[in-house]
Amino acid sequence: MGFIEEICYFWHLVHRGRRLIKFSMDSVLIIDDDVKLGCMLREFLRRREIQLDIRHNGELGLEAVSKGNPGLILLDVMLPDMDGFEVLQRLRVYSEQPVMLLTARGRKADRIRGLELGADDYLPKPFDPDELVARIKAILRRCTQHSAMVPAQDRRICLGSLVLDLNSRTAMYKDVPLELTDIEFSLLEAFIQSAGAVLSREELAIRLFGRPFHPLNRNLDMHTCRLRKKLHSAAISGNPIKTVRNSGYLFSSTNL
Repeated sequence: MGFIEEICYFWHLVHRGRRLIKFSMDSVLIIDDDVKLGCMLREFLRRREIQLDIRHNGELGLEAVSKGNPGLILLDVMLPDMDGFEVLQRLRVYSEQPVMLLTARGRKADRIRGLELGADDYLPKPFDPDELVARIKAILRRCTQHSAMVPAQDRRICLGSLVLDLNSRTAMYKDVPLELTDIEFSLLEAFIQSAGAVLSREELAIRLFGRPFHPLNRNLDMHTCRLRKKLHSAAISGNPIKTVRNSGYLFSSTNL
């Protein structure tokens, strides 16, 4: 059964009027010119208690983001007016909301480019709809779990001159803001909380993406590389994120 046929099958199982769980980050937005796919995907996600808003080109998608507050943006790379990479570049000028790229272009260079531009995840088409749901929930959970788990009096963590505010999910170094995506913030938070100890890729993959680490998936390494560059741009001397061969990463506070 293909992707479209599978969603059609589930569409017939939908109970209309079912009460939806309201995520604290509001709805998920999909920017994709495939009208039929968008409508069927919305019904499939309704069954999984996820609300979906749809826009069919890049300009309308950017407008929806600027006016609303989607908890996650599903962004197709192949759009009629501008490609998804351009949408992502323009989006990152004013928004750090998490973005998952959806595309039939599965080339390694495209995946790397998307992650370098600030995408949080990448799912090639055709995809298993259950995997899409799992990834959506993992990202939404990562965005909301901190406020539920951390006491109000402990909403800031510091390491040297590096300060993370867990309420606003913002980071500063020597009182200068760091422009981080949500997943980069979560990565830096994990590093700071485990400073001086090796964090395995397996542990980081579960914490950041909600799924096991796969050695052929470079998402984690690309996000780590982007975080390194941003820390370097903030004039943090040396390289605080050390790669430990065959193990993972170690965050050093020596130069902070």
